[in-house]
Amino acid sequence: HISMKLSTPLSLLLSALCMEGAVSFAPAPQNAITRQTLTSLPMALDDAMKSRLEGIRRSFQALTERLGDPDVISDSNLLRKVMKDRSQSEEVVMAYEEYAQLDVELEGAQELFQDAGDDAEMREMARAEMKEIEARMEVLEEEIKILLLPKDPNDDRNCMLEIRAGTGGSEANIFAGDLLDIYRKFMSNEGWQVKMIDSSSGDDGGYKNVVLEVKGDKVYSKLKWEAGVHRVQRVPATETQGRVHTSTASVAIMIEVDDVDVKIDQKDIEMSTMRSGGAGGQNVNKVETAVDLLHKPTGIRIKCTQERSQLKNKELAMKMLMGKLYDIEIEKREAEERARRGDQIGTGGRSEKIRTYNWKDSRVSEHRLGQNFPLQDILGGGVGPIIDGLIAKDQEAKLRQLSEDSAM
Repeated sequence: HISMKLSTPLSLLLSALCMEGAVSFAPAPQNAITRQTLTSLPMALDDAMKSRLEGIRRSFQALTERLGDPDVISDSNLLRKVMKDRSQSEEVVMAYEEYAQLDVELEGAQELFQDAGDDAEMREMARAEMKEIEARMEVLEEEIKILLLPKDPNDDRNCMLEIRAGTGGSEANIFAGDLLDIYRKFMSNEGWQVKMIDSSSGDDGGYKNVVLEVKGDKVYSKLKWEAGVHRVQRVPATETQGRVHTSTASVAIMIEVDDVDVKIDQKDIEMSTMRSGGAGGQNVNKVETAVDLLHKPTGIRIKCTQERSQLKNKELAMKMLMGKLYDIEIEKREAEERARRGDQIGTGGRSEKIRTYNWKDSRVSEHRLGQNFPLQDILGGGVGPIIDGLIAKDQEAKLRQLSEDSAM
């Protein structure tokens, strides 16, 4: 039996003010949508949206006032919660307040234009001011719409990243190791904390399977786009005739959860211990520190050998299991999430690919965007532009759906 608690932060309540958007992808350069991208989405801030924004602003002001409440200040947990809730609406409130101020300034410029009469110089000055204000308001309109889009409640969470070698034998293991290097560089650039919590090395290098624990700012919001099958096309080091081989590795992203989010009946767990092999001192090889955990209802099996004590390996195994079970539950409850992410591990086959790394042509093809990126940039950890493009595509699709719903 598994009982689940899916979190509902203030960001979801804010986003509920707008309709949920359909999820699809289309290319865009940065983690935001430019005004030019959305010229086909005419959606000025109407009275209804302004009314909603006023409600958000009132809530923000109330939270700001609570920060001065002695009862809140004296309770550190409550203070953190109020500060977090306030921060989640701060950006949209600041944008809306600037928009409202510009609206007032635009009225003033229009009045100046009307009052100028036959004064051509005054009319031209007022016209130029109106044009400048309107341009800024258009930009703010799009920013506000993006800020009001439905948000993933798990975006702020830490997660675990699992890389599993797929089709291709030893070359697939080596490619899994290459992906590990890419992600480590990317995570270092993001300033995230990374810890390897489980691994199984390949016979000729690389990894059959490796799991990283990643902590930092909005980790899941970025790494979730990496889930899927990655394909490599290159000549392996062991290839004597120069033939290009195709191999795969799968990436899965598991949200870091605890027993508040996922409750597991201990009767459903079957655990055995064994001796760990490899480096780590005499204790690792002589004492049964490794853990083999089986979740009987789902058949999920997790082996942990990374830590030097059985207790720590059991804790890691349970953490990984909870992440996998939470992921399964999200997929059941949210059809749009399932359609976007699909089976993260899948079969490791060549057909289930999201990205291809082509050594011969020195390019990486991101199939969801229909774009190519320089291979050397990606090998250096530069997956940020791909992730930004996918986020922008998702935003554009949701805005388009919102525009269509508003027109109905």
